[in-house]
Amino acid sequence: MGRHRPELDIRRSLARLPRGVAARIASSGARLRTVLIVSGAAVAVLAVSAGTVLATGGSDPRPAAAAQPTPTAPLADAPRATPSVTPTRKVRPVKPLAQSVRDEKPKPRPKVLDSGTCEASFYGEGQMTASGEPFDPSGLTAAHKTLPLGSKVRVTNQNNGKSVVVRINDRGPFVAGRCLDLSTGAMQAVGGMGSGVIPVRYEVLSRG
Repeated sequence: MGRHRPELDIRRSLARLPRGVAARIASSGARLRTVLIVSGAAVAVLAVSAGTVLATGGSDPRPAAAAQPTPTAPLADAPRATPSVTPTRKVRPVKPLAQSVRDEKPKPRPKVLDSGTCEASFYGEGQMTASGEPFDPSGLTAAHKTLPLGSKVRVTNQNNGKSVVVRINDRGPFVAGRCLDLSTGAMQAVGGMGSGVIPVRYEVLSRG
């Protein structure tokens, strides 16, 4: 069975009408079709525009201008540390050792006023000396029978060659064969503490 076509029924109906009426109806139908076609085209244009707006999220469809990079200022050089200047010290010229030895004059040896040999003993008891000063066992002093008080005498131990300069501040010793009685400190200086009495050579360097 064929599909029903309404436009054929409309044409048959128009054919039955008087010619003038059918022409006006046909003319009105053509205008109506033109209006519908124009209206449909406008609706299509509006639909396409709405779809474009929705697709772009309502933003301006024109391409956005490329972001220009912000120019950055050149980095300044880091401040350089000022080099510290170490003050230089003046260095004194060093004389050669041989020249220094030559330049040094030997100390003059004290003039010996008198000399001799005898035996020397020592004592360490605390007492008042003949000079009036307290006896100091550790001091470099000695007793002599006749030398002026305050005289300087070099005493040399003949057993080992050690010597010491003592100051006469007391009288003694009153034993035959002995000419000096040394303090404990003076006897230690010449290394005679072990025997107690030693042979010595004495040299008088000054009197009083």
